[in-house]
Amino acid sequence: MTKREQRQLERHDRILREKEASLRTSLSSHGAGSSVLRIDEPSDEGDLSQQSTEEWLFLNRNQIERGLLREVGAARRRIATGQYGTCENCEEPIPEKRLEAVPWARYCVHCQEALQDADSDAA
Repeated sequence: MTKREQRQLERHDRILREKEASLRTSLSSHGAGSSVLRIDEPSDEGDLSQQSTEEWLFLNRNQIERGLLREVGAARRRIATGQYGTCENCEEPIPEKRLEAVPWARYCVHCQEALQDADSDAA
């Protein structure tokens, strides 16, 4: 591995660690408690509807963030095992531009698109 590649890998690891810390903070109970303000006794159906919508949005955001936290953790494990930056499908290198945009990417663009197409065909 060249010095340039090592610096890029260290940079990606730092970005992933920062993203992981940010997600953990966001998912913490302190963050959760302030995200949804519960009205003890809704005064009308509008209040109840708004509260239900806010809870639904909060739960969906948390589900997305938990999934992203798993992806970030998996990327950090790939760094530790030397598999980072290699497509899990075709085993070709993932382009640096893709890793810059999505440091937790598991697939090259071509394989990611093929997987998404297969998922949409199955649905």
